[in-house]
Amino acid sequence: MKQGRVDLSTFDNRWYRPGGLIRRAMWFLAGRVFLNTYLPVPMSIKRFVLRLFGAKIGQGVVIKPGVNIKYPWFLTVGNNVWIGECAWIDNLGQVSIGDNCVLSQSCMLLCGNHDYKKSTFDLIVGDIVLHEGVWIGAKALVCPSVTAGSHSVLTSGSTATDDLEEYAVYQGNPAVKIRERILEHEE
Repeated sequence: MKQGRVDLSTFDNRWYRPGGLIRRAMWFLAGRVFLNTYLPVPMSIKRFVLRLFGAKIGQGVVIKPGVNIKYPWFLTVGNNVWIGECAWIDNLGQVSIGDNCVLSQSCMLLCGNHDYKKSTFDLIVGDIVLHEGVWIGAKALVCPSVTAGSHSVLTSGSTATDDLEEYAVYQGNPAVKIRERILEHEE
């Protein structure tokens, strides 16, 4: 069987329209100054700038230094969410983060991929949904089109290529369920 070859000169993603050039350029600058920086920018200003660019941001959201968000107009964040240092939300598609979620240091939410079966290496975009109470560990990766069920955990350095069940802990690459998440209730 004769194998084909990738020909990147034929790559064409003109169909993908994430926003106008001016809007993207303005966000590129604002994102570097206010979010993807180690300057001591107050949380209230970070949240304001994200909202200014179309993000839906809840109350009590904590955004640590060095955070990179591709397109805030494709981002919805619930209340009391923590976004750790150097987290990367590469949201070519919609990203929805529920209340009380944690994105640990250097984790990545990746909405884009390429079709490796096509010689044109076509862009594929898939949305990501993190339901309430999800914890994405440090340096973990959530792939396109993944939904993380309520209170699921993706451990450090793991890769979610499929949906995560609610109240379950996942580990590895690709991540597999290793146990139930049992939360103790303080009285």
